[in-house]
Amino acid sequence: MKSQALPTSGTYVCHGVTWATGDPRLLLAPLPGGPLVYAEIMNQHLGYQVIGDDRWCTGWYRFTDTHHVEAAACPDRAPAGQSGQCVHCAGQDDFHYAHKFHQGGHAPKALVAYMAQPHWLYLATFADGTTKVGTAAEPRKRSRLDEQGALVATFLAQSPDGRTVRFLEDALARRLGLTQTVRAAAKLNSLAAMRDLAPAQLAHKRHLDSALVALDAMNITATPEPWTPPEEGDLVRAGAERVLYPHDVREGEHGFTPVACIGSQVLAALDSEDELRYLLDLGALKGRRLTLGAYASPSTAVQSALF
Repeated sequence: MKSQALPTSGTYVCHGVTWATGDPRLLLAPLPGGPLVYAEIMNQHLGYQVIGDDRWCTGWYRFTDTHHVEAAACPDRAPAGQSGQCVHCAGQDDFHYAHKFHQGGHAPKALVAYMAQPHWLYLATFADGTTKVGTAAEPRKRSRLDEQGALVATFLAQSPDGRTVRFLEDALARRLGLTQTVRAAAKLNSLAAMRDLAPAQLAHKRHLDSALVALDAMNITATPEPWTPPEEGDLVRAGAERVLYPHDVREGEHGFTPVACIGSQVLAALDSEDELRYLLDLGALKGRRLTLGAYASPSTAVQSALF
């Protein structure tokens, strides 16, 4: 993967936000073709126009070796189906079967080898106190948590392989009544309403204590290890004044500068005299065609949600 400066022109299919490089990047597939661009976004002017309201294929994940996967662009830049992929890319995507791997069924050889490596079980807590249980392969231990958009997280235990860790994930979710997914809209709205970290920290400690008791009851050795949040999200976690961006990022023209990022949620400054900072979800652009350039956001007239 190649890290690059944010392009100032051209048309792309947006694959969303990735933390695979260790910091937040906008993953872009250039039109009509070419390799994926891992574009820097922090403190860069991001100006774009959304082209139409159709969704376009965001490619697939391929295995680069036994222990690593990477994103690949759709070679045809084709319209997306219900899965967000075209038929060709869905057929190429061996990693698609990872989510149901522990339940049996078809498993390509490359996926079997990938799932045979150590995996981690984790808890992640979001701004409203919602806590999810999840898993990450060893090479994705850091980036998987970084991309979640959580405020507090803990690695609970290491598992010898991906099948075992998914059984643990299901068991812990049942025992503690925890979710395994959190909607992007809920993450964004809770970050907008957050005033300090205390509620999320208290909720995380409560769920962590319960999880450690549950793992002990299952004869699983816990090795709790706190996740260190990326510094790119410090402004948001510190309670910097913010409001929800009042426009739909999936249509029209926009221009702003991300000054903080948690997962795919960014705190952005507009290119104006406006001193407010705006929260928006760049993940909502996944599958959209964007033309990059010197675009600006529509005028805003909002009142701070923190007063």
